[in-house]
Amino acid sequence: MNNKTLNTNKTYLITGAAGFIGYFLSQKLLKQGCTVIGIDNLNDYYDVKLKYARLNQLKPYMNFTFVKGDISDKSTITNIFEEYKPDIVVNLAAQAGVRYSIENPDVYIQSNIIGFYNILEACRHYPVDHLVYASSSSVYGSNKKVPFEETDFVDNPVSLYASTKKSNELMAHTYSHLYNIPATGLRFFTVYGPMGRPDMAYFGFADKYFAGEPVKVFNNGDFENDLYRDFTYIDDIVEGIERLISNPPRDSVQHKVYNIGNNSPEKLMVFIETLEKCLSKATGRKVVLEKIFEPIKPGDVPATFASTDLLQKAVGFKPETSIEDGLQKFADWYVDYYTVK
Repeated sequence: MNNKTLNTNKTYLITGAAGFIGYFLSQKLLKQGCTVIGIDNLNDYYDVKLKYARLNQLKPYMNFTFVKGDISDKSTITNIFEEYKPDIVVNLAAQAGVRYSIENPDVYIQSNIIGFYNILEACRHYPVDHLVYASSSSVYGSNKKVPFEETDFVDNPVSLYASTKKSNELMAHTYSHLYNIPATGLRFFTVYGPMGRPDMAYFGFADKYFAGEPVKVFNNGDFENDLYRDFTYIDDIVEGIERLISNPPRDSVQHKVYNIGNNSPEKLMVFIETLEKCLSKATGRKVVLEKIFEPIKPGDVPATFASTDLLQKAVGFKPETSIEDGLQKFADWYVDYYTVK
């Protein structure tokens, strides 16, 4: 197992630096003295104030440079590579969300396909030590076999979002093969935590509760065949990325794909009950969410469950934060950030 530590003499380009994962990764690298160039278009897919709040935490670091720009603009990306000559690129800029891809497909093609193509082209013309990029557990579609393994068949995506992520893996593989770009794709499984994405269910549930509104649970009220999700705490995700950054693929094909998930799926209803307990503890009063049960939405899958064997073998790491610990940190942050009573 090759588990080298980060090289602080390298320059790291993080796309989507004001995003949830991008922010936490940037902060971890900056704390260790790395030079980080962050780019983000600060779009309004969700509350821009939260993106600025994350950015404001990064700005005091002398070794942080922020560029407001869009990865789908080729000249912006080319200029960044020309000026800063990054050694390591972590592409986390993407239009996220399964359901939104049904309403607004254009932005997914712009950001996830054209944007990623621009990153690959830049890595081709300005060679890098390692390109790490975000894929997603959604590439597994409605696969019935669990846990999901990286060798599973993933040619039946059930959302445009999933299709764009599968496309990223194919594009990276091709560029890696043609131009010897060491590249690693990461299939993230339901990432959550403080300062997270407001479009994610757990965050939305908290919003609804404090607004005095019921929450929608998309499982038909079927507790026997409830949805399962492999919820992965943000610190575990960042730790996994950090370890992989220094471990580019060295095989004949320099492209690898790994799951980063908790390897421990939870029923959606158990997750909701845990969130209620954590919010109760954070507020000092009993919190019970009013629930409306609805059918599963198009593009949603019944279960996500990551096999993390490959990741563990590569870098000796397996996510282990329990949902009790992770959700408590989220609940404490939420109550403090929004000063809810």
